Amino acid sequence: MSQTTTNAAASGTFSLGGDLSVNRLGFGAMRITGAGIWGEPKDPEGAKAVLRKAVELGVNFIDTADSYGPEVSERLIAEALHPYPAGLVIATKGGMTRQGPNKWLPVGRPEYLSQQVELSLRRLKVERIDLYQLHRIDPKVPVAESLGALKKLQQQGKIRHIGLSEVSVAEIEEAAKTVPIVSIQNEYNIGNRKSEEALQYCEANGLGFIPWFPVAAGKLAAPGGVLDEAAKRHEATVAQLALAWLLHRSPVQLPIPGTSSVDHLEENVAAAELELTEEEWSQIEAAARK
Repeated sequence: MSQTTTNAAASGTFSLGGDLSVNRLGFGAMRITGAGIWGEPKDPEGAKAVLRKAVELGVNFIDTADSYGPEVSERLIAEALHPYPAGLVIATKGGMTRQGPNKWLPVGRPEYLSQQVELSLRRLKVERIDLYQLHRIDPKVPVAESLGALKKLQQQGKIRHIGLSEVSVAEIEEAAKTVPIVSIQNEYNIGNRKSEEALQYCEANGLGFIPWFPVAAGKLAAPGGVLDEAAKRHEATVAQLALAWLLHRSPVQLPIPGTSSVDHLEENVAAAELELTEEEWSQIEAAARK
């Protein structure tokens, strides 16, 4: 499978909110920060090279958050890509605070979220954020209050569309009473289907489903297993197959594999062109359900 000619456009397109067309295979910008998603990356120029290469490979959907670094990921995106090419959609998130490497705490107070949107606008050097996602629902704050703050900023023209992260169907429906929701970002991969109901809800209602941790395959990735055998047949890696499975699984899936390596990025994007027969997918599905 050639990686030099691969383009993310081969993954097909999805219309976020009905008016933002993106190639379905995007890029998650969490891994361009330091260890523990904390501080600066070891190689800032390398991180920026990955971002530029992603766009070069047809990626026009980049997902980040103010808590990645914190602040580092958003800033590097602007340093690498601003002024942004036409059609590039940058999604960010707010509502998670950082206390150190690998430490995260949700804060959904309206005044905090309003502040974070303003800071993300400044760091990303944009006048409007195309997709702003509530990173987590704060159990201490009614979701209507958190989203009410984002709705005001949307009415002011500072946010185009609003999404949620790590939510159940009941939470999506509750949130939608306050503001239209266009996307969900939940953990989901070939080895972890606990968000199946949320995915089905997105399919039924035309919402984008952004699976994080997309290439995990668990026991399915074992040497000699059905995924490993299929990968070898197609001269691909198990990770590429896991991404191809997500794209095949549902037309609303928008996988955002992240990396700090150009080579790994090219490998991920090449998954957009991986085609298996229905029989092969059925075999993989049968193994996954055991």
